[in-house]
Amino acid sequence: MTSPVWHPYTHLLTQQAAPKVVGGEGPRFTLESGETLLDATCSWWCMIHGYAHPRLVNAIKEQADVLCHVMLGGLIHEPAERLARELVRITPTGLNHVFFSDSGSVGMEVAMKMAVQYHHLRGKPEKHRMLSLMKAYHGDTSGCMAVCDPEEGMHSLFSGYLPRHHFAPAPRAPYDAGSDEVARDLAALRSVLERHHQDIAALLMEPLLQAAGGLNMTSPLYLKGARELCDEYDVLLVFDEVATGFGRTGRLFAADHAGATPDIMVLSKGLTGGYLGHAATLATDRVHDTFIGKSPLHAFMHGPTFMGNPLACRVALESLAVFEEENYLEKIVALNRVLCEALLDDEALRHHPQVADVRVQGATAVIEVTDAAHLEGAAAFARDRGVWLRPFGRWLYTMPAYITSEADMRLITHTMKAWFLK
Repeated sequence: MTSPVWHPYTHLLTQQAAPKVVGGEGPRFTLESGETLLDATCSWWCMIHGYAHPRLVNAIKEQADVLCHVMLGGLIHEPAERLARELVRITPTGLNHVFFSDSGSVGMEVAMKMAVQYHHLRGKPEKHRMLSLMKAYHGDTSGCMAVCDPEEGMHSLFSGYLPRHHFAPAPRAPYDAGSDEVARDLAALRSVLERHHQDIAALLMEPLLQAAGGLNMTSPLYLKGARELCDEYDVLLVFDEVATGFGRTGRLFAADHAGATPDIMVLSKGLTGGYLGHAATLATDRVHDTFIGKSPLHAFMHGPTFMGNPLACRVALESLAVFEEENYLEKIVALNRVLCEALLDDEALRHHPQVADVRVQGATAVIEVTDAAHLEGAAAFARDRGVWLRPFGRWLYTMPAYITSEADMRLITHTMKAWFLK
């Protein structure tokens, strides 16, 4: 019998029957057939502690005995209050206010609405458009689609439906680039701001790692320069750390590489360790305090039903505790070392005729190929070797759980290389 489930990002005419997952433990999940697969993608980059982590599972069970859900409209509960305080503590200095939602896309919608309303309340209603970067991906909701890459992104079909925003060229200077190389990227950004700052409310960016837009890895100097340009042109700076937050780039947040504080930061994915959907949009005093006033327009009119869900807040608190107590940043250093040794330093891989580039940042690695056709069959190849890889477009990548052992990391990287060097 055909499943009634409509799968994401899938061509219905050619889709294969999806393997049924019945459980998981550590970095592996188990299929109905009894097959176990090492998850090299961290289940869309969120299961940073792996599957069935006892502390996270127990946190959900304990909270379920107390309070599963209550509206955050006009009410508050301890897990939401505690989580907000913890997020203020660990994020860049100055992000003192937390607005909860239920997914990364919605968290970005919140950020964009905040930015537009902020300028309106300051008497600048003309500043109502966003500035995004080429190669950007910020989510699949309507507002987010409008700030994804309009040319190479996945949402071009909807171009006539979406509002029009501004785009700057994607930064090209790599992580370790010098200031001269980064200056070219910043000059391109300045050019757009010079021409359009009068109607730009905010610059949106995925700091250091543009994830679903092609795993483009960039320089911390670009973040610093962007911060200065936003201040110069009265534009808010929004960091979309849905994918980069909670260690993925090697620091707790990508912003930490640059010592830069955005005006607004969006978190999700690793926030709960992947155990429940949740998101947080953090703002500085400057943004938050602009909303303090007597007119009806001072209220921020957004309220997801499940924002601040007690179960999600409680497991997020446990996820943060595990991250810090078990020193996950050291684990990420170890993962990075294996990725660099096995992929970045492999000359045969780097010079393979199908390979355009090999990149590593923190606990992320990607092999970019010259043509997407070169990756057809790669997922099945990996599965035969006990590894779950899900390439997209021209990118074969891994974003493993942070608890992945060195032996398992080498299994992942060996499998990735074997596809090209077989």
